[in-house]
Amino acid sequence: MTTPAHTDRPSSKQSWLARAAFAALVLAVVVLLIFAGLKTLTMLILGIGGVVVCVVAVYWFLTNRGFLRWISLAVAVLTPIVVLAFLVRERLLWVVLLSIGLFVIAGICARTALEGEEKELPVVERPAPPPVKPFFVMNPNSGGGKVEKFDLKRKAEERGATVALLEGPEKIDVTALARQAVADGADLLGVAGGDGTQGLVAAVAAEHDLPFLVVSAGTRNHFAADLGLDLDDPSRCLDALVDGVEVTVDLGNVGGRTFVNNASFGAYAEVVQSPEYRDAKTSTFLQKLPDLLAGRAGAVLTARSASLSAVGPQAVLVSNGPYEMNDLAGLGHRPRLDRGTLGIVAISVGSARQAVGLLHRAHQHGLAQGTGFEVIVDADTDEIPVGVDGEALVMRTPVRCTVSPQALRVRVPKDRPGVRRPRHAWDLVRLRELAKFTKSGA
Repeated sequence: MTTPAHTDRPSSKQSWLARAAFAALVLAVVVLLIFAGLKTLTMLILGIGGVVVCVVAVYWFLTNRGFLRWISLAVAVLTPIVVLAFLVRERLLWVVLLSIGLFVIAGICARTALEGEEKELPVVERPAPPPVKPFFVMNPNSGGGKVEKFDLKRKAEERGATVALLEGPEKIDVTALARQAVADGADLLGVAGGDGTQGLVAAVAAEHDLPFLVVSAGTRNHFAADLGLDLDDPSRCLDALVDGVEVTVDLGNVGGRTFVNNASFGAYAEVVQSPEYRDAKTSTFLQKLPDLLAGRAGAVLTARSASLSAVGPQAVLVSNGPYEMNDLAGLGHRPRLDRGTLGIVAISVGSARQAVGLLHRAHQHGLAQGTGFEVIVDADTDEIPVGVDGEALVMRTPVRCTVSPQALRVRVPKDRPGVRRPRHAWDLVRLRELAKFTKSGA
């Protein structure tokens, strides 16, 4: 199979960056061969072996209890120390660090060169006049108290917003609160809180075709991060009220519930259902994971979409837009929120061998990925736990997940410090073409 020729002439900068990438790769290998010599092979074996041992040890730690669990933890901790001690004793640590540095430089140059190949249109930003009657739902407890820490209520009210705080011992119906605000004339709905609260209010905003504003006052802020919002200072998100633009994004739906990030099934969803989880997250995970991973507890799942069929996975993640999975540096990030498709990830790790297989992305045993407009998750039980944007729910099977393309209008500040450029996988064929490019077109 031949690679299609590129008709667009690359820039001189692209060509030199591609050449620099190959030069750094070659230099990294040369450094290893010259300064490590015959020990290069030993270093590679030790390094790869160390990673494999660590992965197996972590898997055993998660799937066992008692003495074997703590022996596995000790092995996972001691293995990198042994590798490091060997490099120090052989005076090769600086060689490894230098080679790693050159590989990093090669990666940066390659990515920068390939960024010039990006053909995807940028996210469309439309001018947006300031709202007249914005309404915000704010959770004072979210994110460790960011609403109070950054004085978000006062700052929003100074910009003309009405703010409802989710405080008090009684449970507040956020959806009803947002709908009442719309009935009272609100022309923008906003949230300073967790992703679960954002999903509820976003559903009402989409239902009434109103703009939605996110304030990054949650704990993890996945949706805010993928919108490029300031995660360090949530108050900057409020700038969108006076100097904002509008973008349109997709919304996911699982069993009739809207989500802005993802819906999870399997091990994670089972654990978060536990009453002990809220007060002791780590110990609850460690207590329940062995039985869940071994199949002794929890429902047996199946997941189907147009591009994926997984039987018996321990975990399934359906996301509102595919996550970037081909690059550890971008893991957990969605480059776009307007692709009009769901992302699906199914994990099946029934042995230490399959856990090691995840290192090289073994699709047959371990990790399966796909996309689709619809995902059906079924089980051998009538109901299954589902984590919807971090909220623990129970739904009847089969559970249907769908996407509503460009259903939500989102108001964001013009200046968003977290906007990221798309990441590119290493296309060595195209990189070589760029490196060979000359003015004559050779």
